[in-house]
Amino acid sequence: MTDFLYRHDNLGKCFAQHLSSMSNDILPQQIELLWQDIAVRYTEPQRAYHTFDHIEQLMMQLKNIKPSLSKPNTIALALYYHDIVYDPTRSDNEQKSAEYAVEALSPYLNSTRCQDIYALIIMTADHQIDALIDEDNRNDAAYLLDMDLSVLGAPWSTYQQYTQAVRQEYVHVTDVDYRHGRTAILQGLLAHPRLYLTDYYYERLEAQARDNIEREIILLAAL
Repeated sequence: MTDFLYRHDNLGKCFAQHLSSMSNDILPQQIELLWQDIAVRYTEPQRAYHTFDHIEQLMMQLKNIKPSLSKPNTIALALYYHDIVYDPTRSDNEQKSAEYAVEALSPYLNSTRCQDIYALIIMTADHQIDALIDEDNRNDAAYLLDMDLSVLGAPWSTYQQYTQAVRQEYVHVTDVDYRHGRTAILQGLLAHPRLYLTDYYYERLEAQARDNIEREIILLAAL
């Protein structure tokens, strides 16, 4: 764990900066305890894709789109916590992650900020924006959801690594069941008029993402 934390020192500093920017009362020792807890969670053995590498990639993207966000610190904390609970055998990971985030952060953030983070994490379950949120939060949510799906528009070699990691997380599922389940998910994605909600991600990743998904479906059918 010590070596892991050293290698992800910048990620920890980034977490500290975002959290301290939202809370005047939190102490460095309290931030460190929260960070240690996050580190333990994201290094659990059942994870292959939903690891700190995923979070690190999202934080790199956040730097580029930060000027477009109304509440970048809120988005950052939602990203850190959006997969903090991950059990591939369950279907309520987003709900549990949202609850976990609120429990962890409520001693340091006001209820409005905690509810914003909760709502953002919940939306990662189906990658649909809640119709009830206001316009500023709607824009931020769109960017967060697009970041979370950005791997779909990665170069094919990177996308293949992603699919292999996802299959590893679902090692408990038979090949037949995995093929049917994964294909249904992919076909559901293709059915959306557009995969990416923001023009920023749509223009950069949409075409590649659709090509990747179609290629994966063909490969799954051949299994």
